[in-house]
Amino acid sequence: MVLSLEDPAAARETSEGQPPDPALMGDAQLPGPEPSDGPEAAAEKVEVELAGPVGAEPPQPPEGGWGWLVMLAAMWCNGSVFGIQNACGVLFVSMLETFGSKDDDKMVFKAAWVGSLSMGMIFFCCPIVSVFTDIFGCRKTAVVGAAVGFIGLLSSSFVRSLEPLYLTYGIIFACGCSFAYQPSLVILGHYFKKRLGLVNGIVTAGSSVFTILLPFLLRVLIDSMGLFDTLRVLCIFMFVLFLAGFTYRPLTSSEKESGTKGGKRFSLFSRGKFSSPKRVFNFAIFKVTAYTVWAIGIPLALFGYFVPYVHLMKYVNKKFQNEKNKEVVLMCIGITSGVGRLLFGRIADYVPGVKKVYLQVLSFVFIGLMSMMIPLCSVFGALIAVCLVMGLFDGCFISIMAPIAFELVGAQDVSQAIGFLLGFMSIPMTVGPPIAGLLREKLGYYDVSFYLAGIPPLIGGAVLCFIPWIQSKKQRGISKTTGGEKVEKMLENQNSLLSSSSGIFTKESDSVI
Repeated sequence: MVLSLEDPAAARETSEGQPPDPALMGDAQLPGPEPSDGPEAAAEKVEVELAGPVGAEPPQPPEGGWGWLVMLAAMWCNGSVFGIQNACGVLFVSMLETFGSKDDDKMVFKAAWVGSLSMGMIFFCCPIVSVFTDIFGCRKTAVVGAAVGFIGLLSSSFVRSLEPLYLTYGIIFACGCSFAYQPSLVILGHYFKKRLGLVNGIVTAGSSVFTILLPFLLRVLIDSMGLFDTLRVLCIFMFVLFLAGFTYRPLTSSEKESGTKGGKRFSLFSRGKFSSPKRVFNFAIFKVTAYTVWAIGIPLALFGYFVPYVHLMKYVNKKFQNEKNKEVVLMCIGITSGVGRLLFGRIADYVPGVKKVYLQVLSFVFIGLMSMMIPLCSVFGALIAVCLVMGLFDGCFISIMAPIAFELVGAQDVSQAIGFLLGFMSIPMTVGPPIAGLLREKLGYYDVSFYLAGIPPLIGGAVLCFIPWIQSKKQRGISKTTGGEKVEKMLENQNSLLSSSSGIFTKESDSVI
């Protein structure tokens, strides 16, 4: 509060430690809007009122309660979205049988683009989805996304040629999945902090469980019902996902455990973001050096990360022709990936701050080494062991992505931080496997492709090692700045105390005289 300079008596009373006359304060006590203020100024003043005192502790997540239901809904989201995508190989074979021939090379190429386009669009749309999440919230974005995905999948069951699937399955269904998937990562940080690693591990393990079970279900459905009726059955998964999106409700003021009116503040801030063009794409997060390094290192590692997942079965069919049940290698990756997500998700809760990045570094190192060891396996049992280790650290990498994003940019900007990262990831996911396939065609064997696929994860892991150093350097700079401000404040307090003391001594001497 600033007093008028035209009232020296009021200023003198205040300096002597006496409370000022309430009449002198006027309306300065109330931060509410003035009649002459416009609607924007009024909203800003109300936001200041609801924000609480400067330096107050931010509201803490409830660490449970309704959050457990949110966790189950997010788990279903991860499972249904990526379970269907990872089981696209079964749908791929059915598409060839329905629309053409397995031996038709042109049809194989065309059908392969349906699943490839769908997977790429899920990650490519994530930066746009993050903007919608910031504007409309997690619940509305996820519900609308699931509805769009349902429409895309249902319309795919009525096509009678392959080309329309590029639109219905590759774009509409995939975009709906993207809008439903990205909010499921963001909403968890609103309900959990101490257990965020464990919760993310459980949620991401959902995709492993669905990836293991859905191929068997799809084979039974396709053999008994055909491709189109199978797609209609899969619409049930999207309808459940539509209902699950309604659980992503914003926290109330009591759940935020804050003395301020947190619920109203959340609503006002959401409207402010809608009207402010600067917040549509929050490129300011790239000013956080540690996040920028993270957003570069992860896509760099992924240029070779997915090569074994795409080409492993073809390599196994050629090298181990006499082995039965060759699909067990993919099952091993799926099972240990689920175990890794639960295990390392819990371990991440005990790793402080951005040091969680070291877990991702460890995962990239092992994934790179295992990729290089695939051509060295001369017996099928050794290859299974390699796949078990690869799946374990695949789960490690995936389960701690969201916790690291929260550590780097904070809860306010995490939506777009994750969105930009997933968008960058779509490029190497799309480019890496075709390059490996091209090398296979030129050389006639896969060995060089797998050796080279192990190099990008090692390089990406090395880049991520700089993040804790960058963050610690930033913290030291903040500590020095804060320490200097504290010293200046102490000196100011001492000077004001000395001034007050000298005034008292002067008054006492005047009264004695």
